[in-house]
Amino acid sequence: MGSGFGEKLRAERLDRGLTQAELGKDLYSPSYISLLETGRREPTAEVIQELARRLQLAPKALEAWSQPVSANDAEYVLAGLYARQAWDLRDYAQAASHAATAAQFALEGKNNSAWWNMTYMQAECLMKQGELAECQRIVQHLLEHPIVAESAGLAVRARQMLAAVCHGLGQLGAAVEHAREAVRLGAQLPAGSTIYIGALRALIAALAESGRLEEAWDQCRILATLIDEDSMGQLAGEVEWVIGNVAFMRADYEEGVKHHERAAKLLSPANDIELWARFNKASAAVRLSGGIVEPETLAAIERAELALSIVGGSRSEQLEVHFIRARWLYLNGQIPEAIELLRTIHAEKGALGRHTAGEVALLYGRALKALGEDEQALELLKDAREQFSYAGAADKVQQTMDAILEIRLAAQRAERTAEQGTATHRS
Repeated sequence: MGSGFGEKLRAERLDRGLTQAELGKDLYSPSYISLLETGRREPTAEVIQELARRLQLAPKALEAWSQPVSANDAEYVLAGLYARQAWDLRDYAQAASHAATAAQFALEGKNNSAWWNMTYMQAECLMKQGELAECQRIVQHLLEHPIVAESAGLAVRARQMLAAVCHGLGQLGAAVEHAREAVRLGAQLPAGSTIYIGALRALIAALAESGRLEEAWDQCRILATLIDEDSMGQLAGEVEWVIGNVAFMRADYEEGVKHHERAAKLLSPANDIELWARFNKASAAVRLSGGIVEPETLAAIERAELALSIVGGSRSEQLEVHFIRARWLYLNGQIPEAIELLRTIHAEKGALGRHTAGEVALLYGRALKALGEDEQALELLKDAREQFSYAGAADKVQQTMDAILEIRLAAQRAERTAEQGTATHRS
C-alpha cells in the first residue's frame, strides 16, 4: 500500500489542521500514525475505516487509498524514510538532501501533496541549520502552489514558518504580517487545533520582539484559553513558556516567573532535549532583560549551555547562548569578561538575526562606555541603531539613540570644562 495510503492520510490530516496525536487520540499513538504516513506500517481494514471515519471521508476514498505502489512511489518512500531517519538523528543537512530527493520523485509522479510535504521538511531542515534566506525562498515557493489555496492547514503551516524565518532574519514587520495571516486562516480549523495554537505563538513572538507588548499580551490571553495542561502536557508547557516570556518583557516579573515555573514542570529534557535547551535559553534571556540575576537565572543559563553541548545546534543558537552569558557577566559587574565574550560574538554578527545583532552591539557599546572607551562605544552603538532600524524595532532604536546622546553630551561637558580650565589658567 505504501505511499499511496500514507501520503493521502497525511494530506487529509494536514488539510484539517490536525496533528498526529489529535488524529490518533484515544486509540492510536502519534508514532503509529507517523509509521502509517511514511509507509513503514501497513494499516488493517479496521484502521483504514476508523481513520476515514475520523477524517469524515466518503467510503469510496478507501479504494483510492489502496492502489498498488509504483516504482516511483517506492523511490519516494525510501528517500522520505532516509530523510526522517536523518531528522531523528539531528543530521539536518542529510535530512534536507533526502527530503529534496523525495520531493523530486513526488514531482515526477505528479503527487502534489507528497511534493509539498517533503519540500516543507526541506525548509524545516534549512531553518534548523540557520540557512534562513534559502528557507524563506522555499517557503515562498510553497505558498505559491495551488494546493495551498485548497488547504487552510497547509497555508497556516507555511505562513507560520515564514513568520518564524522573517523573525530570525530581523524582518519583524513582515513576521507580524505573516503570523497574522496564519492566525486568520487558522481560525477556520477545528477548535483547539495545535496548528492554530502554533500560529498564535508565532504572532505573539513577532509582536513582542517588535515592542508591541500589549498586543502580544492580548494574544496571550486568547492562547491561555486554548490549553488543557492535563491532556496537552508538552504543548501546554510551551504555551506557558511563551506567556511567561511576554510577562517578563512587560516587566510583570511575578507573572513571568509563575508561567516559567509551570513550563519547567510540564517540559522534560527526556522528551525533547533540544526544546529543553531553547526553553532554558529563552527563560534566562527574559529574566536578564528584567534585571533578574538571582541563582535560578544562572542555573537556566547553565542548563541551556549543557543541553546545547549535547544537541549541537546551529552557530546562531550557540552565539545566542554566549550572548546570554555575556549579559549575565555585564549585569554582575564583570565588565572586562563580558567585553571579551561580546567581541567574539560581534565578530560573527552575520550569523545572527538583525534584532539580535543589534542587542549584541548595544550591550557591547554599553560595556565599553562603562570602561571609559567612549569612541569605540559610539561605533558599536551606531551599529546597534542600524541593526534595530532594519528590524523595525522602534523602541530599541530610541534606546540606542539615548545612549549615543548621553556619550556625546558627556563629551561636550568635558570639553567645556577643559576650555573653562584653560581660560582660568590664562587669566
